[in-house]
Amino acid sequence: MEWLVIIVTVVVLWVASLFKILHESLSASQVEVLNDGGVFCKRNVLLVIAHPDDESICQFPTYGSSLQPLIICLQEDVICTYYACQQVPQKQVKVLDHPDLQDGFGKSWNSKLLSKIIKEEIVNCAIDLVITFDNYGVSGHCNHQDVHQGVR
Repeated sequence: MEWLVIIVTVVVLWVASLFKILHESLSASQVEVLNDGGVFCKRNVLLVIAHPDDESICQFPTYGSSLQPLIICLQEDVICTYYACQQVPQKQVKVLDHPDLQDGFGKSWNSKLLSKIIKEEIVNCAIDLVITFDNYGVSGHCNHQDVHQGVR
């Protein structure tokens, strides 16, 4: 009998949390934002990536929308060629090839330095929406995770 009570309780909690998630995802404020993209069209968007190819891996749909974000890439590599091939206007791409932010799976980046650099760009460009990696950082790359921490 105790197992039945436990199972019923778990099912009720699961249904309640599912209802909450669905209700929040369909709330009026979010529907308004997603209708025509009007709210986003008026924003200055900053896309913060670690490497030139990250934009295509993670946020490529950003360019399929009406958004035209400023892209900040923390590594130079072949970025000019890459973004020229993607038909991204050069004025929308800023490369910050900082000596303390070099690529590598074993090379962690200082989140305070990243925060400082990103904050300067947010202020200088009047940015009000920042898009970057989640805390896992796509494929678990430590530089992606560091960028996430720097934005936070």
